[in-house]
Amino acid sequence: MSSLKAQMSEGNAVQSDGKWVLEALDQYEAKLLRFARSIVGEAQAADVVQDTFLRLCKQPERDVRGHLAAWLFTVCRNRALSQLRSERRLQNMEDDDVQPHPDSGPATKFERKEQLTRVGRAIRELPERQREALLLKLDGGLSYKEIAEVMQLSVSNVGFILHQAVQAIRNEIASESALPAVARRMS
Repeated sequence: MSSLKAQMSEGNAVQSDGKWVLEALDQYEAKLLRFARSIVGEAQAADVVQDTFLRLCKQPERDVRGHLAAWLFTVCRNRALSQLRSERRLQNMEDDDVQPHPDSGPATKFERKEQLTRVGRAIRELPERQREALLLKLDGGLSYKEIAEVMQLSVSNVGFILHQAVQAIRNEIASESALPAVARRMS
């Protein structure tokens, strides 16, 4: 997506007073990509984020000042959902690469990958609203207030939804972890 930044810097998309758009790109591009990827999948996420920033270029700074993150995530969400509706298919969220840990051996790396796989599966199995709120919080780094604005909910409702999501993930992981112990006792 660095080509988007180059296009915006060189082209007419950002005028001399549009440095704020490039700063927004630096600050939010990766977060928006992760969020878009969770909705439309890897193949279409970059297009969704590019559309989001192109729409930002057309927006006067004064219209988004003070709520830029919420505005970007709202536009990204709406664009991604529009893309899904137009193609009528939902793609699976890609598993993130496991970051190497400096002092981990193969067994530790395998365990970490297994844990991440379980968490990823638990997140994918959440109801859509819980999954979306959780990803806005974790990947987007948005506050409850910003999530409420993006999802058109009350702040207290966001807190409740996030609590339910975390509890569901804990329960799912705990039940998956208990299965091998039960199977060992039965043999």
